Amino acid sequence: MGPIEKVAIIGAGNMGSGIAQKSAQERFEVQMVDREQEWVDRGNNIVSEFLKEAEERRIFSPEQVEQIKSRITGVVGTENVDPSTDLVIEAVFEDFEIKKSVFETLNNVCDEHTILASNTSSLSVDELALSTGRPDRFVGLHFFYHPAKNRLVEVIPATQSSENSVKLVEQYCKSMGKVVIVCKDRPGFVVNRFFVPWLNEACKLLEEGIGSTAQIDAVARSSFGIGLGPFALMNLTGPPIALHSTDYLAEQLDTPRYIGSDSLRELVEEGRLWEIGESEECDDDTARVISERLLGQVFSVSAQIVDEEICSMEDVDRGAKVGLRWAKGPFELANEIGVDEASRMAINYSELAEIELPEWFSTRVEEFKFSYVDLSIEGEIARVRLNRPEAMNALNVDLVSQLGETMEEIDSMQDISTVVFEGAGKAFVAGADVKFFVDKLREDSFKEIYEFTSHGHDVLNRIENCDKTTIALTTGLALGGGLELALSCDYRIGTRRTQFRFPETSIGIYPGLGGTQRTARICGVECARYAVLAGNFIDSSVAIDLGLLTHKVKSSEVESTVASLVGKKPDQKYTKKPLNYESEVVSFASDFYSDKNIDDLISGKIPPGYDSEDPVVSRQLKSLSRAAPIALRIAGDLLSDVRTGSSLEDGLNLELDRLEEIFSTRDAEEGLSALIEGRRPKYNSC
Repeated sequence: MGPIEKVAIIGAGNMGSGIAQKSAQERFEVQMVDREQEWVDRGNNIVSEFLKEAEERRIFSPEQVEQIKSRITGVVGTENVDPSTDLVIEAVFEDFEIKKSVFETLNNVCDEHTILASNTSSLSVDELALSTGRPDRFVGLHFFYHPAKNRLVEVIPATQSSENSVKLVEQYCKSMGKVVIVCKDRPGFVVNRFFVPWLNEACKLLEEGIGSTAQIDAVARSSFGIGLGPFALMNLTGPPIALHSTDYLAEQLDTPRYIGSDSLRELVEEGRLWEIGESEECDDDTARVISERLLGQVFSVSAQIVDEEICSMEDVDRGAKVGLRWAKGPFELANEIGVDEASRMAINYSELAEIELPEWFSTRVEEFKFSYVDLSIEGEIARVRLNRPEAMNALNVDLVSQLGETMEEIDSMQDISTVVFEGAGKAFVAGADVKFFVDKLREDSFKEIYEFTSHGHDVLNRIENCDKTTIALTTGLALGGGLELALSCDYRIGTRRTQFRFPETSIGIYPGLGGTQRTARICGVECARYAVLAGNFIDSSVAIDLGLLTHKVKSSEVESTVASLVGKKPDQKYTKKPLNYESEVVSFASDFYSDKNIDDLISGKIPPGYDSEDPVVSRQLKSLSRAAPIALRIAGDLLSDVRTGSSLEDGLNLELDRLEEIFSTRDAEEGLSALIEGRRPKYNSC
């Protein structure tokens, strides 16, 4: 079976319509199905309201909104699903018998190749799979609310799910920019396994008179770095959902502690929401008890998840940060407060709840170390996934180090002909970790900045000089250091979702991982100035014209394109000229950023013969005016140096040589700090 292109969503409620909307946004052909026309109409209205809001916020243009809507076809009756549909996602009420009935109908209606999936937050995926009549073509999915906004999805293979079915569903989710956690079929899966008991524990703290709803919410917000406490969250999503989920976990895991608290049960029976007062202040002892109880619960259950091999600790943290929008995941929180303290809290909670705490957690004293680079082998292809989606795969010290170690391992594999790099979530790599640079500047530790950058050069040079075919799947954002990583590869495959940018000069620095050198050698100095100096956003169409992308394909064609390149090296990677001179952008950039104009542009002047009222010219001048003057000058020097015919190695060394010059300026700290603080920087003049 080929890639998923046609999907159907059974159920047009909030979840179903959200999945349909997101699928349509990403250009899937969508059927939104329900039992009655009025319910289909309701789903369409929900979609329309969300898209109207997006249009008002200028996320989508009116034309884009109409295009999205046009991809959604309303269907009355599950029996009327198009038989040729590639993937059908059931998103009806969380009731096994109802879902079973839906799948029986779908199994009779759909073609043999169709994959069935259930959007479930709690039910056994294995049992659902057996009810479908095609357990090998069934996968559990758990989208998080709201599916069009929340980037997390849990993918739960059934025991009999085929590898291909799981792979295709994972690709579908990834094409929608989702952060995917593949996990085992266990009650609560990953996030709900620790989150639902957390909500119930807050209710128990209230019942015990330890704190008020307002106090417990306030302590929870502070302890977990979240915007809403447990009671406010339950009011938002509905207390009945919390009660149903915690009772289900209690039954499935045989854990009486998880049985819904009396206060929650009474609230649901009476159809009320939590009353949350304004008085949040409480004494230090009370705050400590609340904090330690809630933290201990999360630590102990998270340890169980990892111990049962449901998923990795990295994915537990990822689920908390992406799905729940916590500032830090459970294991990061443990490191922050001290692993020995986290262990003590977990032991106290496990004794209270009468649950087993894994010994590796209860006796642990050293910090947790996290892996951000995943390596998998598929025949002669080594797949390297940069897996830090909560930070859009930003390059930090650990990720760069692990990438280097991974490349060293791959280099020793004689049976591997091709290396494919991809980013988890919606980005390939969104640059370097800016906070690292700010912290080191404030510590007056340029040495660590240099060491990090130099190591980055070593890793990218290893990719550059690898005797195996190297391919970057830049099917999302590739910014700054991420684009530099991609440019070190032989090929860069993109889709309509591809977006490139060098933002460095606008944040007080210059591209220091080969951005000035590889870019100029690929598309020529003039076009490289367009990309680097002005920091222009470059979409996939422009990227292919410039030559920064080697292949632009449909999302469904990415894997076939990879297959066509296996074991093949490009005839000539560095042509020093754009691919398409007939492109309007290429033509403009070649003239506007020519040698005769560059001194004027860097000094803030309008080159002779250009009209500042021209919108295209005006945009360039505006971008250049917002760049840090010193960074602009140094980047310009480094780009122009390519004219001398120097080797790539010499050019890269020049980038490193000028690092101290740029990071010693006030502009560097100002620009980087402003980015973190969400404000416009104020630069010195040259």
